[in-house]
Amino acid sequence: MPISPITVSKGRKMPYSRISKLPDRIKDSLPVGAQKIFKEAFNNAWKQYSQPEARRGDASREEVANKVAWSAVKKKYKKDPRGEWVKKDG
Repeated sequence: MPISPITVSKGRKMPYSRISKLPDRIKDSLPVGAQKIFKEAFNNAWKQYSQPEARRGDASREEVANKVAWSAVKKKYKKDPRGEWVKKDG
């Protein structure tokens, strides 16, 4: 299920201005460091893939930004055996 970004109004450059604006399921499952990574990656991808021709296939801007954000989180964090997100060693 895609994560709904905050509606971008005129003059706003990013869908998430603060980690407190992330969806509850992101805030509830990821530690603060991972939330920061998610927010920055999502916002960068949201901007980078604003035009449909920049995306693969028929993926929406939101889907692409979501995939990029999760990929960024997974570079630094992993799920432990209990299913909680923890920072990777090294």
